[in-house]
Parts: sequence; structure tokens; C-alpha cells
Amino acid sequence: MTTASKIPPQDDKPPWHAVSREEVEKRLVTSADKGLDGREAASRLQQYGPNQLPEGKARGPLMRFLSQFNNILVYVLLGAGFVKLMLNLWVDAAIIFGVVILNALLGFVQEGRAEKALDSIRNMLSAESRTVRGGETRMIPAEQLVPGDVVLLESGDKVPADLRLIDVKNFRTEEAALTGESVPADKSTGTLAANATVGDRDNMAFSGTTVVAGRATGIVVATGSETELGRINQLLSGVSA
Repeated sequence: MTTASKIPPQDDKPPWHAVSREEVEKRLVTSADKGLDGREAASRLQQYGPNQLPEGKARGPLMRFLSQFNNILVYVLLGAGFVKLMLNLWVDAAIIFGVVILNALLGFVQEGRAEKALDSIRNMLSAESRTVRGGETRMIPAEQLVPGDVVLLESGDKVPADLRLIDVKNFRTEEAALTGESVPADKSTGTLAANATVGDRDNMAFSGTTVVAGRATGIVVATGSETELGRINQLLSGVSA
């Protein structure tokens, strides 16, 4: 079992796909064979928070539409439109107000699509994870996963967090939501170039993707908003804000 210890900062380190299994274990102060013990896992859960994506406050259609007018540029255009009305320039005023309304409608539709996409992303998350804790394999709620946990995967599973794969057997995952590739990705364990794109990181399994074949063991390297899925969630949250 590992003893309670704080993971050193990783900002200046090579990305996880560019380092060996041994380096991953060292940096995350974990054991690929025994995983974390309960005490260490609880400590890291407090440090990193639950493995889940934040949910923004949902707004109704009316508030979402009205919020499109809360913009300095819109205020300027509305002011210009009223000036045109005062000068009896009806056509100019109609054009300005039409542009404002059209812009609001486009923003309303875009934000609605972003909110639906956010709901779809959250539905991709796994509810449970087959995890090695203290040398024993057990099912735990996926939201309790922390960096350094050792996760076991097999066909049909949803990947519960971003994992650096350390052992694979004919392992493939469906990553269309992340990479746009409709063909399942074959996975391996070898070290890759630091500049490898997400779609080329064959030694990684990403949160929200689905295992379509084989088995694998991986070490959790990112949870919640720090996962690749979490980054997409943050981008979409910015659109819907």
C-alpha cells in the first residue's frame, strides 16, 4: 500500500503519454500492482475534489433569450436605433432593430445547442469503476476516483477518468466524441512523443469513451474538469454562459 503523500506539481513535467509506466507511478506516488490505500485515496479526494463535471445553473428559454441583449454592443445599437426613430428615419431604425433581434435569435439558438451538448457530455460519464485499492479489486463510485488510482477496464465499460494505460490486451475504445473518428482506436502502452494530438495518444484512455474490445489496466492521471472531456465541458459552458 502507498502511504499518505502529496503529489508534486506536474505543470513543468512532460505530458502523461510521453512518459513510461515507471515514471507515471513515481510522479503519482502509486503502485500499479496495489493501487492506493483507502487513507491516501481519501486524502487525494479532498485535494482534487470529486471526479465529476460541474453543472451550471440551467436557465429557462425566456431568460436565455433576454440575456442575449445584455451586451454593450447591443446597447449601442439600440441607442442608435432610437436616435433614428427620433429623426423619423424609419427604415434605418428598422434595419438596426432587425440586426439586434436576429443576433439575439442566433445567440439563443447557439446557447440552447451548447446546453444540450453539455447534457450529452454529462451522460457520457461512467457511474462506477473497477478499481484496485490496497491490492484488492472493488467497484467504487466513479466520482470517488483520484489521480493515482488503478482502474481495470473490459469490453462494454465506460472509461471513468483519463488513464495512462499500463497493460492492454486487444484493447480498443470508441473516441468519436473527442476526436471525431468513427473507427475505434487501437490502444497500446508504449511511450509517445510529447506533441502527440489527442487522437494519436494510443497509450491513453479518455473519460467518457467506451471500451469496444479487449481489456486494459490504467492509472488515473486526470479527473473531473482536468480530463479532456472536462476541457470540452468548460468550452461549452463558456458558450452557454
